Amino acid sequence: MPISRRNILSLVGAAVAAPTLGTRLAQAATPDNSPFGQRSIGAPNAPVTAIEYFSLTCTHCAYFANTVMPQVKPKLVDTGKLQIIYRDFPLDAVALQAAQVARSLPADEYYTFIEALFANQDDWAFVPVTDPNNPPDYAGLLYKYAALAGMDQTTYQAAIHNDKLKAFILQGQQDAEKQYNVNATPTFIINGKIFPGAMEYPDFARVVAQAASS
Repeated sequence: MPISRRNILSLVGAAVAAPTLGTRLAQAATPDNSPFGQRSIGAPNAPVTAIEYFSLTCTHCAYFANTVMPQVKPKLVDTGKLQIIYRDFPLDAVALQAAQVARSLPADEYYTFIEALFANQDDWAFVPVTDPNNPPDYAGLLYKYAALAGMDQTTYQAAIHNDKLKAFILQGQQDAEKQYNVNATPTFIINGKIFPGAMEYPDFARVVAQAASS
């Protein structure tokens, strides 16, 4: 989903301060179960690593999750050939809120949760606006899925109002723009090479095979 410059900072408020370098280094060293820890599937020592920059409100990301990942996971991830590291690149305020909730779950529940959100994207992210004066309750719609994952209302409210986590996600997005020129989702960084777009399985598998042999 190309970014139409719906500047995410303006949507959530530029007053949220970005972490300092020291804070970011400390966050990188935190255990994975922290909201700031790495979220990934697959063996850390896999010969190929794919970093996926994605937005939970991106229809192309949902296509990859719903159509391609059912082949990628059993054939490439579960066989030890590939590790996928997930990096948030929220395209709007709804996606940012969903990313905060996902990262506030235990790390081993992260993948299942984002897959559920992608599978039901129309139910919580794209509810039609029938009354401009009464917009959809996106936070309430998202909570239904958080509750199914075992998150209570108190934890949920803490997650969506966690300004430190919000700043961490936004800083990661800015870093991706600067380091890899990411401007669309999904974008994959596979063993250091950039591949924008939701590839079909044969193309994705070919790229992974080439990366493994290089």
